[in-house]
Amino acid sequence: MTVLENMIQACNDVVWGPPMLILLFGTHLFMTIRLKFIQRYTFKGVKLSVKSDENSKGEISQFGALATALAATIGTGNIIGVSTAIALGGPGAVLWCWFTGVFGIATKYAEGLLAVKYRVKNEKGVIVGGPMYTIEKGLKCKWLAVVFAVFTVLATFGAGCTVQSHAITGIIESTFHIDPKISGLVLTALTGVVILGGVKSISKVCEKLVPFMALFYVLGCLCVLFLNRSFIIPAIVLICKSAFTTRAAMGGFIGSTLMLACRYGMARGLFSNESGLGTAPIAAASAKTKNPVRQALVSMTGTFWDTVIVCAMTGIVVVSSMMRLPEVFAGVESDALSQISFAQLNTGTLPIGSYVIAVALTVFAFTTILGWSFYGESCIAYLFGVRATLVYRIVFLIILYVGAITSLSLIWGFSDLMNGLMAFPNLISLLLLSGVIVRETRHYLWEGHLEEESSDIEE
Repeated sequence: MTVLENMIQACNDVVWGPPMLILLFGTHLFMTIRLKFIQRYTFKGVKLSVKSDENSKGEISQFGALATALAATIGTGNIIGVSTAIALGGPGAVLWCWFTGVFGIATKYAEGLLAVKYRVKNEKGVIVGGPMYTIEKGLKCKWLAVVFAVFTVLATFGAGCTVQSHAITGIIESTFHIDPKISGLVLTALTGVVILGGVKSISKVCEKLVPFMALFYVLGCLCVLFLNRSFIIPAIVLICKSAFTTRAAMGGFIGSTLMLACRYGMARGLFSNESGLGTAPIAAASAKTKNPVRQALVSMTGTFWDTVIVCAMTGIVVVSSMMRLPEVFAGVESDALSQISFAQLNTGTLPIGSYVIAVALTVFAFTTILGWSFYGESCIAYLFGVRATLVYRIVFLIILYVGAITSLSLIWGFSDLMNGLMAFPNLISLLLLSGVIVRETRHYLWEGHLEEESSDIEE
């Protein structure tokens, strides 16, 4: 196991080295500039997300597609991921994570646009899409599309499966003292009931759970920040200063240098908001929408909610808590920083804070499992046909349960590696097809044709 961990870490050092950081953040900046700071249309996207294009082609509503994508993004990355980023990269990692979100909005827009433009109907007449279809149809590069699909399937077993199930059973055991074998079995059964219904079933569940879980968690963060109110400004100042310092952080932080702050901030930011990863477009392609730009505007709001709001709040909660109570965090495991921060809400015999983080993490992780299962299933269908999806579902559920009852310290490393490998072909396609993205945006958005229906979907 140690040898395997070292191998994965060595691969991560290469994949998440300077070339990847430059490609990822460079794509975010490039798209932001080419699309004339598309982020300024974020609130237009929010308005569109609650509207319905029911008469348009697609499988689920625009909000359903957004909820499915948010379900996969708002998860352990927002809680545990931010904690580990702070522990490994110092407080400055929070700002790099936030930068990845702010500029990643443009990349998420671009992904969503291409996914809808190049979507197709499969052999069962169901509308599908995603980077694998974009790469094959837009770039005419089948082998690269296959590479993306393969890495996505592998990623579902890490980031979208074992990471989430282990987080759920772990928090339930520590908070409610329930055996992981029991909670893991219940989790697997609930997941099976939902994913067997396909994307429509998944989107319906996500539409109900996502708004609730996001509001619930944000309210919890605000309560902790109220307790830490005297340390909020100092925490923000420390985060900003640490993001650009070349010296290791001190004062209770494991903290590190500029390179590590940048690396772990971006890695956890990508893990959380998935901008540039290529997963959210798979959900966007199923939306009932009049044209690619409408759904692209809706899709980009996912990164805004996930990273610009939720991850930022988590980061400030953790850093301000560590500044307020440094002795409490001494020697604490990196993935427990958020739990310790919320434990400040515990009162006497009623562990309110522990319950808040337990419920939030459980619901977050459960919806992430649902979203990622759909991503993996879509890639399996692309690689082997629709009939192979049943086998994938069974394998996914088995691995889900194994992850729930098995502690694997290499899970996070494996997830980071797969995310990085997925991102490469997707980012390349975005850059090479940027002309198409600008042309579509000019016609539908800048020239005022946002209500226009696009051409028929390819069979």
